Amino acid sequence: MKPFILSIDAGTTGITVVLIDKAGKVIKKYYQEFTQLYPKPGWVEHDADEIWDTTLHLLMLAFKENSPSDCKGIGITNQRETTVIWNRETSKPIHNAIVWQCRRTSSICTQLSEDGLDQIFKEKTGLVLDSYFSGTKIKWLLDNVKGARKNAESGKLAFGTIDTWLVWKLTEEIAHVTDYTNASRTLLFNINSLQWDEALLDYLHIPHNLLPQVLPSAGEFGRTRLFGTLIPICGIAGDQQAALFGQGCFDPGETKCTYGTGCFMLTNTGKDAIQSTAGLLTTIAIDNFGKPAYALEGSVFIGGALIQWLRDELQLINHASDSEEMAQSVPNSNGVVIVPAFTGLGAPYWDMNARGTISGLTRGVNKNHIIRAALESIAFQVRDLLESVFKDLDVELSALKVDGGAVTNNFLMQFQSDILNLHIVRPENIESTALGAAFLAGLQSGFWENSDELKSLLQTDREFSSQMDEDSRSKLVHAWQAAVRRTLSNSNSPR
Repeated sequence: MKPFILSIDAGTTGITVVLIDKAGKVIKKYYQEFTQLYPKPGWVEHDADEIWDTTLHLLMLAFKENSPSDCKGIGITNQRETTVIWNRETSKPIHNAIVWQCRRTSSICTQLSEDGLDQIFKEKTGLVLDSYFSGTKIKWLLDNVKGARKNAESGKLAFGTIDTWLVWKLTEEIAHVTDYTNASRTLLFNINSLQWDEALLDYLHIPHNLLPQVLPSAGEFGRTRLFGTLIPICGIAGDQQAALFGQGCFDPGETKCTYGTGCFMLTNTGKDAIQSTAGLLTTIAIDNFGKPAYALEGSVFIGGALIQWLRDELQLINHASDSEEMAQSVPNSNGVVIVPAFTGLGAPYWDMNARGTISGLTRGVNKNHIIRAALESIAFQVRDLLESVFKDLDVELSALKVDGGAVTNNFLMQFQSDILNLHIVRPENIESTALGAAFLAGLQSGFWENSDELKSLLQTDREFSSQMDEDSRSKLVHAWQAAVRRTLSNSNSPR
């Protein structure tokens, strides 16, 4: 067996463990879903112990088939804003993890906004006041779990996003750590000073001792002996920043979009923390040495999750892969437009109270039109993100790099190219998130020498070019924008 880097991709719906060799190729991949919990409308939770048990099960499988002594490092990438608080002594969570999609803290965000704190939070964190982020989830847990606030203030509890939770469970000498990218998604971290911000902690009544130590994404996060060999955990990044790194977007202006449960577009802005005027977020990214840099980010809350909805709730398809053929079986959506605001709308609208709509229904509409409209809605949402990038940055993109499970859908990728009038580049390895975490661990461990070597490993699978005329594109975009206006709950949201 050749040496490898092991990457743990702790996603929203499941855990993926990937083994990657020196050539950047996937040796082996292991995957298992975990339970999605919906205790109330708009609320989403995970069982953090189940996430750990699932991860451990996959790691045991991987190291049963592959020698731990050949593993030169572990990288971790994760669903970012999902929030876990646990007892330091027992390592037991005090409550289910609150998932990034969960909207239960909308009222907290509204109150902070009414208190006039929007600009303060944006200037310090690069984020908007939205229940998407971890800070208000921490506050909710401290306020609503019996004894939590008292125990937090006395230092008995620890907070972490999923990366922090997994490192805590993996390490023999327990490490309470995270990286800059995950810290930057909490509403508590000052992305200018690169420190937890005491004023923001005070606004949310969160004790500092609850928080992990913050390290560069390529760093020494701890070592695990769970598998009989001392293996360093030496790369961590939030999933979207990991995908940006895994796509080789090390230079300012380079842009990628990940099509997963949601869709996330990041544009590297280098050493400049650019404040968006078009509804995007400013966030910490990673430079070619694994150290902090900056990016603009746009987030679509419902991307691939919409296809899961067609499969699981509406039962219009048996498998997600069926959607491509069914969408191509009709020439258009027959006027149907879906705006999948199941948990509100993200960038550039930031409307927490918007809810999904299906418009344009006529008697001639069948399930194939619905499926096509669903796939088109993913592309329309990504177009909104890229339009915001163009408003904020004086850049011209020659191509958009894409990754994530949904990019295997050729219809979606072609329509994305059509509606953007832009080349779409799909890599040979679409596991860019896991690859990014592996690249970081490999850089830190010396498995790979530098970012030039990493770029040389990246191969293109296929490029898509626009086949749509401008008049058709304009009509479709106009119909989409009209549907979004009908969906928005907040008259002050951007149109």
